[in-house]
Amino acid sequence: MPWSEAMTPVRMRRVAVVVPQTGLRDALVRIAEEGCVELDRVEEAVPGAAAVRLQRLRGQGATSGSESAAPAVLALAAPDLDMLDDRRHIALLAGEAQLEERAQGAVRRGEVTALAGWCPAAEVSRVADRLAAAGGALLPLPPPRGTDPPTLLRSGRAASFTPLVSTYGTPAYADIDPSWPAGLAYVVMFGVMFGDVGHGALLVLGALALRCGWPRPLARLTRLWPFLAGAGVAAIVAGAAYGEFFGPTGLLPVLWLSPLDEPARLLAAAVAFGAGLLVLAHAAGAVNRVRENGWARGLYAASGCAGLLFYLGLAMAAAGLLLHWHAWAVAGAACAAAGLALVASGLFRATAGGGAGVAETVVRLFDVVVRTGTNTLSFARLAAFGLTHAALADLVWRGTTALAGRGAAGVAGATVLFVVGTAVSFGLEALVAGVQALRLEFYELFSRLFETEGRPFRPWHVPPVEPADPAVKVIPCSPG
Repeated sequence: MPWSEAMTPVRMRRVAVVVPQTGLRDALVRIAEEGCVELDRVEEAVPGAAAVRLQRLRGQGATSGSESAAPAVLALAAPDLDMLDDRRHIALLAGEAQLEERAQGAVRRGEVTALAGWCPAAEVSRVADRLAAAGGALLPLPPPRGTDPPTLLRSGRAASFTPLVSTYGTPAYADIDPSWPAGLAYVVMFGVMFGDVGHGALLVLGALALRCGWPRPLARLTRLWPFLAGAGVAAIVAGAAYGEFFGPTGLLPVLWLSPLDEPARLLAAAVAFGAGLLVLAHAAGAVNRVRENGWARGLYAASGCAGLLFYLGLAMAAAGLLLHWHAWAVAGAACAAAGLALVASGLFRATAGGGAGVAETVVRLFDVVVRTGTNTLSFARLAAFGLTHAALADLVWRGTTALAGRGAAGVAGATVLFVVGTAVSFGLEALVAGVQALRLEFYELFSRLFETEGRPFRPWHVPPVEPADPAVKVIPCSPG
């Protein structure tokens, strides 16, 4: 898959399900089984016969907690609802209630029934073949004006990182899907703050255990094992650069710097790294603004092309001053001024004009400038928490070596101190580094990528079953 396609949501098609009225139930069962079509639903649906029975059973408390929470299923043929009610088949009644609700959105013309919805473009042909077996068809429709398709983030290799994006919100359909670059940025930031070869190896071992389904209570998180493994590998790489192996044990040479010996250098590197991430976030935000509203909005937006030009100019000017490249600094200042002027123009155009518009523009422009500086400096926390992690590990190691030289009892105490201290520092710092990396991801990076909220794709999926209870009769009628 090309990288440009991998960084966009799944392409959606507006479709119409057209079937004879007598085949509506069969078509809906097939759609529910495929689980890749989102059907339009009636805003104020009237409860159907199955829904009324289901509500009454639940209201009477006639079912246990496990029964009422059972996932819905659909009978392959229309069941006798009275029999389901008498036998208290909650799962089958729940499936029939959902089918009734979808059927209410159907448009009927003579002997033909049609429903509209959304389907991933890659699945259209497969669903069409299933419907053809029921005498129906899946027809493409033009998307309705003023309505964006629902957003479905891609699965596959980047699926472990999609929770980062979906937890923040649902991107608009026109936006890029930053799952895998956001995931890489997260694990790198985590590694910088949690740099230790020994601690990183423990994370990798934990990821492998999760991959194998252990511990069982966390089995539902199995798909996140690459995420945990990536964080562990990043911590190992950073730990090798710091020369840390369960602290400054001296078992590894320092390949780059020791956080406790060169904190200023680590701080400068963290801010420079953060500036690079912000440039990428501005560039992605500019792409999103153009794709959402065209070049007019994308050019003047603070999170668009104007903001990107402003930030690049500031970065150039700062680099020129630090490296004493005067021409570079002047060019950067000119770019920053041009970008700020474009931002001011866009902000003023969004106001009512006049003196009040000018005042509002000045205030919002000041906020843009201040946030640019604070967001950049916020990445200093990478160095701060990297130092904290190194300091805790150093404290544990110093205590361990101090006790180890005091006989057998000292060795036993040193062992206990090392195990307990490592466990405490590992758990505490893993939590802190995870939260701080997430905070930087959301507030500094995603706030520039996303301005509008999309609507998540919610396909209808209910598995069909043959009722195990032979007393559940099947009748030949359909909800259509």
